[in-house]
Amino acid sequence: MAPGGLDAPALAPALALLAALLTLRHLDCTCKPADDPALRLRALAAEPPGWLLPLGLDPGQELEGSGCWADALAAWRQPVVLLVPAAAVGLPAGAARAYGALLQQARVPVLGLVQVGGDAAPPRGDGLPWLGWLAAQVADAELVDQFHQALRLRLLCRWRALSVARPDQQRSDPAGAVDPPA
Repeated sequence: MAPGGLDAPALAPALALLAALLTLRHLDCTCKPADDPALRLRALAAEPPGWLLPLGLDPGQELEGSGCWADALAAWRQPVVLLVPAAAVGLPAGAARAYGALLQQARVPVLGLVQVGGDAAPPRGDGLPWLGWLAAQVADAELVDQFHQALRLRLLCRWRALSVARPDQQRSDPAGAVDPPA
């Protein structure tokens, strides 16, 4: 999901890359404000495991008679990755902090935040669960690949940590996921 309901088509290359890194199927259907989150998540539960769905809208927005996406994601214990455009990264009260707090308050299992585009950011001291960076354009392919592989390992580790923290839930690893090296 992207903060502020950023246009999913604009993030399509980043979503495709993220899905490829995690060997997930990128579902090319975005959610609409008229969708009932519970019905949509019930339909997605029938999908074979191993998918990535862009939300593309504000998870806190009240929907007509059906609550909001944040509540539905929490109820379904649906893990979420928050994509943050590089332009919003350094803002002290920015979208990343606000949406991170919203999802935490709703008890949505947030895997972490990923910066999309811009320059590779150094480690931050803002207390947010940053996982890494997805490059928009490739200048040094080898260096970018190293960043992407580090992001992949961090995401898989968080996925596993959430699975262990939820022993009552069926483990839902990405397809083809293997335990990271010790």
